[in-house]
Amino acid sequence: MIDCIIIGAGPGGYETALYAAKKGLNVTLIEKEALGGTCLNKGCIPTKTLLYASEKMSDAKLDELGIQASKTIDLTQLQTYKNQIIAQLQKGIAASLKKAHVQVIMKEAKIMDEHHVRVEDEILEAKNIIIATGSKSIRPSFMPDLKGVMTSDELLNNDKPIQHLVIIGGGVIGVEFASIYHNLNTKITILEAKEQLLPNMDKEIAQNLKMIFKKRGIEVHTSAFVTKIEEGLNVSFMEKEALQTIACDALLVAVGRSACSDHLFEDESPLMDKGRILVNEAYQTSWPSVYAIGDVNGQLQLAHAAAAQGKNVIHHILNEKMPYDLSNTPNCVYCEPEIAAVGLSESEAKALGYEVKVSKGLTSANGKSVLSQQDRGFVKLISDAKTQKLLGAQLMCARASDMISELTLAIQCELTLEQIAHIIYPHPTISEVIQAASEN
Repeated sequence: MIDCIIIGAGPGGYETALYAAKKGLNVTLIEKEALGGTCLNKGCIPTKTLLYASEKMSDAKLDELGIQASKTIDLTQLQTYKNQIIAQLQKGIAASLKKAHVQVIMKEAKIMDEHHVRVEDEILEAKNIIIATGSKSIRPSFMPDLKGVMTSDELLNNDKPIQHLVIIGGGVIGVEFASIYHNLNTKITILEAKEQLLPNMDKEIAQNLKMIFKKRGIEVHTSAFVTKIEEGLNVSFMEKEALQTIACDALLVAVGRSACSDHLFEDESPLMDKGRILVNEAYQTSWPSVYAIGDVNGQLQLAHAAAAQGKNVIHHILNEKMPYDLSNTPNCVYCEPEIAAVGLSESEAKALGYEVKVSKGLTSANGKSVLSQQDRGFVKLISDAKTQKLLGAQLMCARASDMISELTLAIQCELTLEQIAHIIYPHPTISEVIQAASEN
């Protein structure tokens, strides 16, 4: 009997498979499409590849440095480069799985019951089953089947110039694509139904991002409700009780993602809610030997969270303490400037009864930020005023996604602002803004 069958080979699935094999378990990994899942093939990696290329093209103030550059881009060649990156990373995953002696089956799986999985005509038996099937782009009822109307899946494969891109949804996906296509000299309009961009993030970050976007010429409408999308890509929306219409040649619908649980179970299924597979604190479904990790359980739609959940599951299977604390999971947005957050925001800390101290460092006084022509930004630290222990951090600056791990560690280790301030930071680096914030 197989110790563990894992369904889905995204970061949650393949990293859990490698971890389980390292712990001595017999593992079979089943994937119906491609190794790497959404993250590698339709999400994190291709998006950041396009963003990297677009940033190279848009290094806006090159003339101030005496550099003369032709700002043109071959989108077909960019797509070729993106696909080469994906293929290279897929080969790396496959090699790692082979080295770890993980059996990989590239076919569709159907869960029959708590211990049996059907793969075409073969029935596999396992002590434990881990579902790591991820999520897919939501296609809302108002999204018509018209040329030029896309989710992120289709836009990632676009190799044609776009003159005007309207983005419905100002969440993470929306603002990242806004940054990419603005850099490619596309006119951008964002329509967000909530009161702010990035509705689930710190209000100050959202306000600052909106200001930066508007300064760049990106049109942002918040509290804007789409009412109609017509042939010719005319988009009608309500804003402040006034009906407006915008014409564009491409439309991105980025209103979120939903769990991939369709057609996963042969007959009965464990408890579910709107496609999400419900789990307990150990990621067990209502079938105790069947676990669900990552986007499919609807808790945290982050690749690194899925991997951490999967490793916790392996410890649970082995009757060991689960080592990963998901309450301190960093969240990053790869727009320009980068955004990263971990722990509690100011409002969350106050709601929990803390006497809150807010400390801030600005990039306008940071040498590395100024010399590298970065936009305005900041590091904000949230601490307990009584103990000085760090409770949370919000960063909006270049390299934010790289620096957030330091502050995650600080929260995990219950460090105080004084202890953070006494760390010696190399100069000149953007990380010095963390020290400046801790000293305020």
